[in-house]
Amino acid sequence: MKKILVIVALVVFSFANAQKGSILVMGSVMYNSQKDSNSNFENSQNFFGFQPKIGYQFHENWTTGIEGAISNSKNDLSDGSLYKDHNYKLGGFLRYSKPLGGIFSAYADLGIGYKNRKETFRNTTGQTYNDSDGFYASLTPAIFIDIKKGFGLNFNIGGLNYSALNADLAAGMKGKTKTFEFNFGQSFSIGISKNF
Repeated sequence: MKKILVIVALVVFSFANAQKGSILVMGSVMYNSQKDSNSNFENSQNFFGFQPKIGYQFHENWTTGIEGAISNSKNDLSDGSLYKDHNYKLGGFLRYSKPLGGIFSAYADLGIGYKNRKETFRNTTGQTYNDSDGFYASLTPAIFIDIKKGFGLNFNIGGLNYSALNADLAAGMKGKTKTFEFNFGQSFSIGISKNF
């Protein structure tokens, strides 16, 4: 009986899919704070991130636009050392969305763009900096739930991420970092979006 009621409720709701020519604005905010302590040490870690997107729906199923992200993390360790990590990226995205019926739709975002990372290490011997820049690419599948008049929630559970960074390391050294991440089913995030 409960399944029938859910199906009926989904059918009763009219699907308010974003229309061709509409503007998409969305984003997510992340914050994490952790403190570990015992009689021998006390460590603290703080993280903040923000990921905005704005796009134009040029077809019933297709949207393109720009995306960005900024994040800062800080680790204070009991030995007096400090680690800071500042990341930002700016790029474009292409989205394909498909209505699933009712108030639900599925979509996938393909993003590509510029990425920069600045790391700072400080301990009793001094302070060092690492500065990296390069590009990123990502593929993120997600579900959209339309709450009312184009305003909705976006849920994703990971995807594919790749980045290639060239680093200017401490003491004039150079380095390269390539990262490939497949975290489908291992992460979860919620975002808010609005179609105008």
